[in-house]
Amino acid sequence: MALPLPLSLPEAAAALAALAALLLVLICVIAHVTAIKMPTLHRYEEEKFFINAEGRKESVPSIHDPPTKELSVVVPSYNEEDRLPLMMDEALDYLEKRQKRDPSFTYEVIVVDDGSKDQTTKVAMKYCKKYGSDKVRVLSLVKNRGKGGAVRMGVFSSRGRKILMADADGATKFPDIEKVEEGLKNLQPWPNQMAISCGSRAHLEKDSIAKRSYFRTLLMYGFHFLVWFLCVKEIRDTQCGFKLLTREAALRTFSTLHIERWAFDVELLYIAQRLRIPIAEVAVNWTEIEGSKLVPFWSWLQMGRDLLFIRLRYMTGAWQLETRKCN
Repeated sequence: MALPLPLSLPEAAAALAALAALLLVLICVIAHVTAIKMPTLHRYEEEKFFINAEGRKESVPSIHDPPTKELSVVVPSYNEEDRLPLMMDEALDYLEKRQKRDPSFTYEVIVVDDGSKDQTTKVAMKYCKKYGSDKVRVLSLVKNRGKGGAVRMGVFSSRGRKILMADADGATKFPDIEKVEEGLKNLQPWPNQMAISCGSRAHLEKDSIAKRSYFRTLLMYGFHFLVWFLCVKEIRDTQCGFKLLTREAALRTFSTLHIERWAFDVELLYIAQRLRIPIAEVAVNWTEIEGSKLVPFWSWLQMGRDLLFIRLRYMTGAWQLETRKCN
């Protein structure tokens, strides 16, 4: 009985290419079949109200309503009772001083408690009582939705002409909002009043400061490569949680968003690029703060999977650029 001859180099390469193509087709099929068309935007009854400084219920506004504030600051918070005060003190100190300089400047800070198990809501309510419920609002979610889901609920409950996403850890110095505002201004004229300005830790300016652990830096480089290769090529730092959007851009992108956890920023910018919304990237000061909820290996693994599925699901038509209304 003759033994089978080993494959020649061209034959082996062809076999590997065929196997890779088959694997890609299989992944595309899995991505398409397992895609949930759109996550639910339904609010629980308890999420349709803010609790004001006097302890009474106030109906949440809608992003579909005309804006009544110049700026809304949305702060997603999950078990942030320890880190939230530093961020709130800095943000409100800046916002109050700015309003004294310019009485026409109006703002609100919306703390979205994403189903926390600690005293995050209680801590946030102290600021509501101190500054008033017109300036500080606390939206408590019944269940944890993930950072993207929490930001979206805050965005959909906002009153601002411009909406800023800001992390509860205060890693980005709040006065740097002036840098992202300038980035937004430089994009004018805004098509259909839509534009986005992203804070960045990518050393775009000499005074930028970005500090990360070695392991986290290594993982970030791999993640950034996947972001560039699969989804967003024009923004170097998609994950900085300091982004300023016009009200129209926030409505259009967040009502289309599918990803509700860590990779939501990437899909948000991917949607914006697909819709030809102009995007600026502006260097901001940033310091790593202890207490991150991100679990390095498993979170990055989940994010890598999400990046692949973002590209494949839009490419195969499983996900569409459709706008929906939260109810």
